[in-house]
Amino acid sequence: MKLLTITVPCYNSQEYMRKCIDSLLPGGEDVEIIIVDDGSTDATAQIADEYAQKYPDMIRVIHQKNGGHGAGLNTGIRNATGLYFKVVDSDDWLESSAYEKLLKLIRKMNNKEQTADLIVCNYVYENQNSIHKKVMNCRRAMPRNRMITWENKMHFRYTQYILMHSAIFKTQVLRDSGVVMPEHQFYVDNVFVYAPLPYVKTLYYLDVDLYRYYIGRSDQSVNEQTMIRRIDQQINVNKIIIDTYNKTQMTSVGLEKYMRHYLTILMGITSLFLVLSENEADAIKKRELWGYLKKENPVLFNKTRWTFIGLGVNLPGRAGRRITIFGYRILQKLIGFN
Repeated sequence: MKLLTITVPCYNSQEYMRKCIDSLLPGGEDVEIIIVDDGSTDATAQIADEYAQKYPDMIRVIHQKNGGHGAGLNTGIRNATGLYFKVVDSDDWLESSAYEKLLKLIRKMNNKEQTADLIVCNYVYENQNSIHKKVMNCRRAMPRNRMITWENKMHFRYTQYILMHSAIFKTQVLRDSGVVMPEHQFYVDNVFVYAPLPYVKTLYYLDVDLYRYYIGRSDQSVNEQTMIRRIDQQINVNKIIIDTYNKTQMTSVGLEKYMRHYLTILMGITSLFLVLSENEADAIKKRELWGYLKKENPVLFNKTRWTFIGLGVNLPGRAGRRITIFGYRILQKLIGFN
């Protein structure tokens, strides 16, 4: 068995996928790389096949009809043979020394037969428009370098949460959870990292800057104007997260607290982009989204709406919207996202 499966969903990625794949090769025989060519129309398929021919014991290529990012993740999970599962988008990459430390940890866990259900590492915003590279970590939120449960004292700030970039799930946990990402849908990475959480019993925070998250291309799904254009898809993902929370049998206070924390942040992000559009139709969509949460779970609505985030994105009137946007611009400069 491989220790780690890394899935690389690719769609028309010829310009940057080599950098991504080359960063994964140092994993050697312990790593399985699954490149999912999601119906690309450029040279992506040929580049992927080239790597598979050169590294047949390490790289597999799966060609499929275009189904979006979610379809690539589903294919990766379905075909993974590694003990752990990691997603690396084709325009991102892993830092070599941190990658080596991750594999060393997994080997150690596997030898002791005491494996964490979820390993968390740091990620770095590689914003090409910014000299300063912001590291997103879980320091002060999770104890470092030891196995913990949801019941261990954890306090995530509003700028801290576990994203796809920072998560390495045990493959069996993903399969046990039955998580299936919707196809032809953007922003499904939120579903990927949220839906399996109730099946996670043990966590391990490895404090290394593993994942390099590329930001700065105008065609990226996380580009500000792109997110505004695709806001309906972000709203759909919010509703999936709300429904997932409602269906979850909360086995611990810590699990419920974190799932509510993530949901609050996602509601805030979506609401923020609805404010940024400065469109009356989007203002209505924002009210409808919060109305959906209130209808589906009034208690959760009250716990979310009256947080700092809930209040911040629901300030009344034009002046309130201006304050919300001003606060966002400050965070944007400090962190370097979008």
